[in-house]
Amino acid sequence: MVATTTFVASNSSPPNPNSLNFTPFSSDSKPSRYDVVVPIINRRALLSLTSLSTTLIPFWASPQIKNLSHYYNYADTINLSVAEARGLFQMPPARLTNRYYLVRAGESEYESLGVINTNPVAKTSMDNGLSGIGKKQTVKAAFDLKSIGACENSCWIWPSITQRSYQAAEIIAAVNGVNRSHIVPEYSFLDARGLGAYEGKKLDSVSEVYASDNVSPNIKPPPINDGTPNESVRDVFVRVTQLMSILETQYSEDTVIIVSPDSDNLSVLQAGLLGLELRRHSDLAFGPGEVRFVDASSIPTYKQPKSAVYKCLNPPNCN
Repeated sequence: MVATTTFVASNSSPPNPNSLNFTPFSSDSKPSRYDVVVPIINRRALLSLTSLSTTLIPFWASPQIKNLSHYYNYADTINLSVAEARGLFQMPPARLTNRYYLVRAGESEYESLGVINTNPVAKTSMDNGLSGIGKKQTVKAAFDLKSIGACENSCWIWPSITQRSYQAAEIIAAVNGVNRSHIVPEYSFLDARGLGAYEGKKLDSVSEVYASDNVSPNIKPPPINDGTPNESVRDVFVRVTQLMSILETQYSEDTVIIVSPDSDNLSVLQAGLLGLELRRHSDLAFGPGEVRFVDASSIPTYKQPKSAVYKCLNPPNCN
């Protein structure tokens, strides 16, 4: 198939098919509807195209193009499956490109004192690091990962930059023989859920937050003016979805270990990945140092939903 270098650049009036100087097809060489006519372009014509590119578009997009005998449903020849683009991550995903392990860091110093601390200003403070018990919990988590061969064929460790999470990542890397270059700190999407006015209160008061979560994933904790965010379940869901979009785009057929400073990031993420209703995310709560592989069987038996009541096919729209 050969076409001369005649181009129609103007969109002032519909092109006349009879005036186009294309080499006609013979009766026995009629192209299929998926053939594309490629013009022969010399250097001068190519340079001209740089200035005509914006005006050529109406010609190719014009409805009259469908009347040309050289094109058969031209639109079908460029059938891009945009919805299948890897960067467009949706919950629950049709499939995951990578293997994921979810790990909650061990107990923090603040948690050992029974105090809520979610203000991101203090997330890199040593006071936000692992407690003595938290270090033991994290070492156990590291050996749990080793026993199931999580990093046998190499892995990437993605911890929150929060002090206890990054400390946990270093312990996991040391036990599993992972090079420090494979530790990728995450600066915002894995921050501990901001609990607003509950900041500084006793850990037991988190049960009040979860009671509100059971009513709606849109309810935020009361605000506070010290810079601590007050995040709803939906807010957390947006963050962890953005994280998964990055991971699914950046890696392919790899193993990724996500290390979170708190339970809510992981329980909301797991609920979203499995299509469970976000209002009940606290049923999937992670204990300090707990490890789970991302699949349906990874939910502990005592946390399995008793029915399909809180199954959600389109989280977080499950009000």
